[in-house]
Amino acid sequence: MPLRPIVPALIALAAAAALGGIAAAQRVDGLSEPDDARAALVRAQEAARAAEARGVRLEAEARAATEAAEKTAREAAALAARIQQAEADIAAAEARLALVDGQRRRLDMRLAERREPLLRLTAALQKFARRPLALSALRPGSLRETVYLRALLETTIPEVRERTAALRAEIARGQRLEAEAQRALAALRESEGELGARRQRLVALESRQRLESRRATGIADREAERALALAEEARDLDALIETLDDASALRRELAALPGPVIRPASPGSARVSAVAGPVPMPSATAPPDDFQLPVVGRTVVGFGAISPAGLRSNGLSLAPRPAAQVVAPGSGRVAFAGAYRGYDRIVIIEHEGGWTTLVTGLSRIDVELGEDLVSGAPLGIAAVDAPVVTLELRRDGTPVNPLDHVG
Repeated sequence: MPLRPIVPALIALAAAAALGGIAAAQRVDGLSEPDDARAALVRAQEAARAAEARGVRLEAEARAATEAAEKTAREAAALAARIQQAEADIAAAEARLALVDGQRRRLDMRLAERREPLLRLTAALQKFARRPLALSALRPGSLRETVYLRALLETTIPEVRERTAALRAEIARGQRLEAEAQRALAALRESEGELGARRQRLVALESRQRLESRRATGIADREAERALALAEEARDLDALIETLDDASALRRELAALPGPVIRPASPGSARVSAVAGPVPMPSATAPPDDFQLPVVGRTVVGFGAISPAGLRSNGLSLAPRPAAQVVAPGSGRVAFAGAYRGYDRIVIIEHEGGWTTLVTGLSRIDVELGEDLVSGAPLGIAAVDAPVVTLELRRDGTPVNPLDHVG
């Protein structure tokens, strides 16, 4: 059996094993374990599908809206949903890259284990290949050795081919993993481009929306001053929410009061009747329709979890991407929007029926006090450095688990 044709193939195999496979295209921090990467991929895909469905629904509602203000609000909410979809697509691409990277690292380790014996075998075969049979026959005592070596190679080379078949298959698998990583990287770049374009469109839409709402500036300024005074007087965040809940209940009672009684044309013929009192507004058993999480991210603190300091969590804390889009969990009215001690910037939204949501961890707020929001309207963006967004849902001031009401 000829020796020379197999030597270049073995040299290529040895070189590939010595290189330890193909270098990773991109490392993804926090997803070093395969199970973590798979879980992150599933979460991101589910979040992307949910955000896409919200975007489609809100876009249809925007097209069907007749009033300009409602149409603009729905368009902004639809864009925010599309931004969250792009963020989820980026997270999914990063998880795919982490999975491929882990597979390639394990392949590199297997190739490294086979590198030393393969290199020795290749060196020996190269040495034999450089000794032509005719020259070996001229050396005293070498003919018998050469015939023996030829017979040995007749049985050895098929075995070498069989044993290196698995190695060749693993190298081919490494090439397939490289192609898969390139596809995931291309998807990541495409999602990042879409994210930037959608953010620019949202900024332009929000600017137009603010210009259209300048007529309510006086009322908003008065409410902002009042909210600032309440924030300074409140001893903590719970006290602030309780005060805002009381104010909201008072507004509902005032709205339920009967209108003025018109003086009758003939006062002498008037009859005194029981005056109807204010009709109490019933407390809704469920928060607004299409209640959702404010941001795409993994849960870092669950509802009711006990902190190292012994405090029980009143909400749900999520870790999103840096500068992730944060949206309104449900339709309602902005009761507070601004910085609050120890919580950076927060937004408190009043919903119908005595429900209130609190969103903390924003680095920028894009809503104003007193503004009416649709579900999914953009609230602002999360922090850039180690972002954590917390959502608290309360019914008549009592914390409830937001996950029990997420659609």
